Amino acid sequence: MAPSTAWLPALVLLLSFCIAVSATSLDSFLQCLSPNLSSSANQTQVLYFPNTVAYNNRLQSSLENLRFNTSTTPKPLLIIAPTHESQVQAAVFCCKEHGIQMRVRGGGHDYEGLSFVAYEPFVVVDLVNLKSITVNIQEQTAWVQAGSLIGELYYRIAEKSGTLGFPAGLCPSVGVGGLFGGGGIGSLVRKYGLAADNVIDALLVDSNSMIRDRKSMGEDLFWAIRGGGACSFGVILSWKIKLVAVPPTVTVFNVAKTLEQGATKVVNRWQYVAEKCHENVFIRVRLQAANVNGSRTVQALFDSLYVGGVQDLLTVMEQCFPELGLQERDCTQMSWIDSTIFFGGYSSGSPREVLLSSDPPLGKATFKAKSDFVKQPISEDGLEGIWKFLLEEMQGSIQVESLGGKMNEISDYETPFPHRRGYLYDVLYFVGWQNPEESKKSLDWVDRLYKYMTPYVTKSPRTAYLNYRDLDLGVNRKDDTTFLKSSVWGVPYFKGNFRRLALVKGKVDKYNFFWNEQSIPPL
Repeated sequence: MAPSTAWLPALVLLLSFCIAVSATSLDSFLQCLSPNLSSSANQTQVLYFPNTVAYNNRLQSSLENLRFNTSTTPKPLLIIAPTHESQVQAAVFCCKEHGIQMRVRGGGHDYEGLSFVAYEPFVVVDLVNLKSITVNIQEQTAWVQAGSLIGELYYRIAEKSGTLGFPAGLCPSVGVGGLFGGGGIGSLVRKYGLAADNVIDALLVDSNSMIRDRKSMGEDLFWAIRGGGACSFGVILSWKIKLVAVPPTVTVFNVAKTLEQGATKVVNRWQYVAEKCHENVFIRVRLQAANVNGSRTVQALFDSLYVGGVQDLLTVMEQCFPELGLQERDCTQMSWIDSTIFFGGYSSGSPREVLLSSDPPLGKATFKAKSDFVKQPISEDGLEGIWKFLLEEMQGSIQVESLGGKMNEISDYETPFPHRRGYLYDVLYFVGWQNPEESKKSLDWVDRLYKYMTPYVTKSPRTAYLNYRDLDLGVNRKDDTTFLKSSVWGVPYFKGNFRRLALVKGKVDKYNFFWNEQSIPPL
């Protein structure tokens, strides 16, 4: 039985920006979907129609960048929240049959909103109901459905074992589907590599609506989805991951240095040693303006995870980074799962159940972000130029994360993520704002900072991290997705792997159904 067409006037009104979709074609699309909804006990949890409270709640529930939550932001014709894999297959089939673009949303942390915004008739497939996690302690593996969040994965692993973990991202409310598909840098990256490096199988719905596992999709496609942006090739249903060993006790620390406390020299020294320290040490540095004792200054916050106990950490730090002046009182021993709460930004003593929340620890924000990678340490003069930018913008920040360790042992071509040997650290530039009138000033600030950094970061190409998506690098047009034009953004993300990704795309999705403004073009 086809769904009622009573919602169609509201649908058409909502999408008046694109009159190409008629009520008749919408009705046909809904009729196409209808036979595949019978596996759901309650259709209202699968289909969300515009101009309803449920639709608005579902749309905004995991929309993390409020820059894409305005009255002029294009909205989907329909939100589909599948409860069964067959409904994902149906969504692909019906969108393809009726010429409607499909965007797939997991955690909703897409920095440029590509998972829930399009500028032609589109539907959103929200994977929120596909979040089963099955942990196999004997095999030390887990199957994780793509609607799961990083925090949920960490929590479910810890339910079964205190000595197994997984090297994924630092923000617990990020979805695994997108994070693994783009790489996945976290606090265990120097010990075990990226999240994508530890994926051993996957289930994917391809452009022909078929479900493929690693064997049936083939090694080329399996290579592409682990760091090449899985949404360019299909809809990930679930990942099979290899769990990693963690000790019962790890150690974390947070040490702050202001300019007056010698932050410039300490940050400069960190650049030389962080990539070379023992692989059990991961150090992130957050740089931001702060008001200290009534004066504005720059503060460098050194956050670290050591895979082991505090005494071993102190010995390692004395050998590789004595300039930080780390003391035992700065350190806290805890379980690995509690360290994910520490890095997630939750307050000390928060229960583990906070990892199950879909709300970002620091709340939602209106923001713009950009990224870089660095191979050569920045001089103290160069750092002082950065401090001027940070003192100018209280809502701006820079985050840098040490690489090296295991990352130096993995070939640039092992997965599409190429930023491996010789890279000291990755950089995230971030600026947020509260009021719409601050938008232009904030965007100008991050653009000027990005230009200032040009001499200090990678060159030929200047590289970027796909999971910190940045449309300033360049975009595809739907009617012109040539490889050469797409290279302006594709090469910064993937370097020499971009051509291989385009060849895989040409084999598995030659008509470019899985398209977005920075999807891999078919070659």
